[in-house]
Amino acid sequence: MHNPFSLFAAPSPPAKVAPPVPNEIATLGHGRDLTRAFIGPDQRLDPQDAILQSRTYQGLGGYDLFRDLLTDWTVFSALQQRRLALVSAETEVIPGGERRADKNAAAFLEETLQHIGWDQVSAGMHYGIYYGFGVGECLWDHDGATVTLDQVRIRDRRRFAFDGDQRLRLMTMANPQPGELLPDRKFWVFQTGADHDDEPYGMGLAHWLYWPVLFKRAGIKFWLIAAEKFGAPTAAGWFPPGTKKEDQDLLLAALAAIQTDAAIIMPDGMRAELLEAKRATGGDHAALCGHMDAAIHKIILSQMAPADSTANKLNVSAEEPATWQRLVKADADLICESFNSGPARWLTEWNFPGAALPRVYRRTEPPKDVAQRSEIERRLFDLGYRPTLKQIEEEYDGEWEVVPMAVTATLQSTGPGTLTPGEQIAPGIQADGTPTPPAAFAAPPDPAPDPTAPLVERLGQEAEPLINALLDPVRAALESSADLMDFRARLLTLYPDLDGKAFADLMGQALAAADAMGRWEARP
Repeated sequence: MHNPFSLFAAPSPPAKVAPPVPNEIATLGHGRDLTRAFIGPDQRLDPQDAILQSRTYQGLGGYDLFRDLLTDWTVFSALQQRRLALVSAETEVIPGGERRADKNAAAFLEETLQHIGWDQVSAGMHYGIYYGFGVGECLWDHDGATVTLDQVRIRDRRRFAFDGDQRLRLMTMANPQPGELLPDRKFWVFQTGADHDDEPYGMGLAHWLYWPVLFKRAGIKFWLIAAEKFGAPTAAGWFPPGTKKEDQDLLLAALAAIQTDAAIIMPDGMRAELLEAKRATGGDHAALCGHMDAAIHKIILSQMAPADSTANKLNVSAEEPATWQRLVKADADLICESFNSGPARWLTEWNFPGAALPRVYRRTEPPKDVAQRSEIERRLFDLGYRPTLKQIEEEYDGEWEVVPMAVTATLQSTGPGTLTPGEQIAPGIQADGTPTPPAAFAAPPDPAPDPTAPLVERLGQEAEPLINALLDPVRAALESSADLMDFRARLLTLYPDLDGKAFADLMGQALAAADAMGRWEARP
């Protein structure tokens, strides 16, 4: 039964909230990961890629298997398109703030990118998207004042492994298992493609390319056999019963000579014919290879594209340009963000302590249509608007200013009073020495005098006190209300006291003025 006096009881104390747990719990080492065998922090962690695990050979972690896939011409072509699209995008370095130190850090990073050959470095690290992870070694130097990045060497990922604590290790002849533990802030590493963070090796495109390439190679093998079968008929010979072994060998040699010689001879009583192979049931090898090529394009380019497509000079479908742009942007963002959180951060913290971190960014967006933009601005000008100088500089790049003209000598030679206002002393120069503004940015002509303008101005003057008389109680109610619900309740109480008769009379006069203005503008 409900206690009616429970409302007067003391409130119960709030439940105790558990504090946050900062330590990592679901680690990989010490048998914490039941999907792997027991892995200690100093033991090598093997990749979980099923293809690498089942088809590892030569003791190199299976990445030779993925490297072999690059010999397929379709794989190489599609990957090259993604890689070249990445490096062809212009790179920008954006300061992390507006302070001098922030801008100095960005300028220093921009010089560093030019020094190390950023496009070539990006092209090398782009193979990490194919394999699943990439490794670049930073060669640091010191010029006496700052720590500099002299080179970024892209290393062979087959030489590296991760341990139970997901630390990068270098496998050497002296220490192949688990490998040498590498120092911090020395190697730039990024992973991609895995569906969880417990796989430091990532999951590259090669994982999905393995079977299409394997099926394609098997199909080409049988295709070549079929081409030989159907292209060159088999020679068959008949000999009568009781033919000697020497004569049989002579017939076989004659049949073999059919393939190369223009004429042959055979013993009497023997005959030779060319058997034409008849096509039986079975798959079309060309169609199979075509399907596998389409699958490879789908995996790498994220769309089905014919081999002879020329949209944007790339092997992508013209119907899906947005897909291609998103793909290139994703590659650029992945590599740039990993560099920003790695070498770019390290350089900034070493050389510019306290400065906001700059950001390396690639402009993968398609170029703006300047002609279309200028046409839009011309139409806006016809409506009475024109862009500011700041907007022009942002939209059309660079810095803009009024073109300086030396007009003093021209004015002195022509003499005062020889030019009328608006007349030009030279193409693009007005009589007062200023440049003639372009048509799209010129001031609009003065309109014809409007006889109803004084009436409109008088209506505005008479309406101002009436509007204030109506709105003053509303403003007072808004200021004194605790919230919007309270304000709504106050409006309902104010409504009966609001007198709009005088304002309605004024609106009748305004409508009469508008009617007169319309008749004036519509006059013949």
